[in-house]
Amino acid sequence: MLELIGAGEPAIRLGCFLGIFALVALWELALPRRRLTHPRWLRWYANLGILALNTALVRLLVPLAPVAMAAVAGSRGWGILNLVELPFWLEVVLAVVVLDLVIYSQHVMFHTVPALWRLHRMHHADLDFDVTTGSRFHPIEILVSVSIKIAAVALIGPPTVAVIIFEVLLNGTSMFNHGNVRLRARLDRALRWIVVTPDMHRVHHSDIPAETNSNFGFNLPWWDRLFGTYLPQPSLGHEQMTIGVDTFREPGELHLHRMLVQPLRRNAEDDATDRGERDRDGLA
Repeated sequence: MLELIGAGEPAIRLGCFLGIFALVALWELALPRRRLTHPRWLRWYANLGILALNTALVRLLVPLAPVAMAAVAGSRGWGILNLVELPFWLEVVLAVVVLDLVIYSQHVMFHTVPALWRLHRMHHADLDFDVTTGSRFHPIEILVSVSIKIAAVALIGPPTVAVIIFEVLLNGTSMFNHGNVRLRARLDRALRWIVVTPDMHRVHHSDIPAETNSNFGFNLPWWDRLFGTYLPQPSLGHEQMTIGVDTFREPGELHLHRMLVQPLRRNAEDDATDRGERDRDGLA
């Protein structure tokens, strides 16, 4: 069973990734939301390069992926959903929703804990916002995230297919909501009730701390509304807002080797955190 999952799940995810990436990239070319401020080739080689590095590291260092853990949990009766009798479709829906809440909570945690923020800020340090930004995460953050998902799957005990659906949705919506794409305002408002849209998530990439610490959802938009972290629009508007982190504004910071060492580099923000002087707008 594990061998079949190990062979099939990466192919499913790769196929979905390539298809969604191509659609969003073409959409960006046809109907861009913002003018890019830096060469696409520079950002894309680094952002896609770190995606390839992260994929290789996870396969090498985390042999038991979340999908495989679901199969193990199912065969051994681990997890809450394996202890109760529910219709299969309901187990799938509940598992996807709860796993999405776990990712929302993890995202808030990466903004709240100073050491984790130093990892996560590499994602925010992109100086433009497009489909490749959705893959720009530090390798250590990815390993921590995968470990959290594995633990959550062991606790929940979801059907294997639910974890596959969740992973595909998470990857797909991450590319969609980081897309530099234009949606009609009326359509955007309607979609925000069922999925995180690019305009909704772009607020989260503002360099204004109160906006950075909002709109944490990647897939389902409900958690931000429920927990009071929802912010409808950036104060300066989507065309005029500044993307990124103030510390890393030089174009050279977009190179892959510079991205990898960003968590090791201290700045005034880190010093203020260590002295207890920084308030991350209610999240610290």
